[in-house]
Amino acid sequence: MGALSAVTPPMRSGFVALAGRPNVGKSTLANAIVGTKVAIVSDKPQTTRRAIRGVATGPYWQLVLVDLPGVQRPRDALTDRMQHRVERELADADGCLLVLNAEQGVGPGDRFIAELLRAGASQAAVPITIAVNKVDHADQTRIVATLEAAEELGVADEIFPVSARTGAGVQSLIEHLVGTLPAGPMYFSANQRSDQSPSVRLAELVREQVLSRTREEVPHSVEVEVEEITHPRPDLIRIQAVLLSDTESQKGILIGAGGRMIKSIGVAARRAIERELDTKVHLELSVRVRRHWRADERLLDRLGIE
Repeated sequence: MGALSAVTPPMRSGFVALAGRPNVGKSTLANAIVGTKVAIVSDKPQTTRRAIRGVATGPYWQLVLVDLPGVQRPRDALTDRMQHRVERELADADGCLLVLNAEQGVGPGDRFIAELLRAGASQAAVPITIAVNKVDHADQTRIVATLEAAEELGVADEIFPVSARTGAGVQSLIEHLVGTLPAGPMYFSANQRSDQSPSVRLAELVREQVLSRTREEVPHSVEVEVEEITHPRPDLIRIQAVLLSDTESQKGILIGAGGRMIKSIGVAARRAIERELDTKVHLELSVRVRRHWRADERLLDRLGIE
């Protein structure tokens, strides 16, 4: 009698939305789950503006992460779009991952989001998982208190303590999320890690360096638009990008005394892009004042901010 052939498990796939307050580490966690950088990271809140989909693929599964912006009260066309996208993506998701901050514990903002998720999940039968992130920055007492408070939210079947920065607990979280996915097809090729367009991906890498180098009054008044990408040689990519600011004073900060700030941003961004693309890069940056750009619906469309 011949040996029994191995049974191939059914393919599982689906979309999981990452929800949470600004600056709880959703982008870092998305990068850790995918295994490469698909979302920029900053210690400044509200860094994420676009529905960045990170794709993690295993032998018989594909997990598509939608890294949402932090839930907040809409203040202008930009934040209004961000808020509507949160609601839309949750309605279309196969699951939801609520990310909490172990350092800060559970606060009113977390409870507000949990209530939104509870209402949405009850209508769409979406499973909710909680990840208590940044356990590497909190002591044991704080971690236990946050885990207990997370359980008291009453929205999740499973709660995972993780560190997106070190990777601790991330694999167990991935295995659980995959187990919640329905049977389905591969939505992306096995080697694809994100659905970002090349221009958006490059613009985000430049904006990450702006966020890391400018003062508090500047970061969220700045957007980056890639105007041209050319390949003058097989081993060289030439990128022209413009930093859009709200005011002349912000433009002055971005340029810096003697052009030092824009040079610093450009050097760091070029190096980051070269690491991502594994090729030489010639990056040309300029700064342009575009007053009230965050209320310009056409510009937001062009920048890919849904």
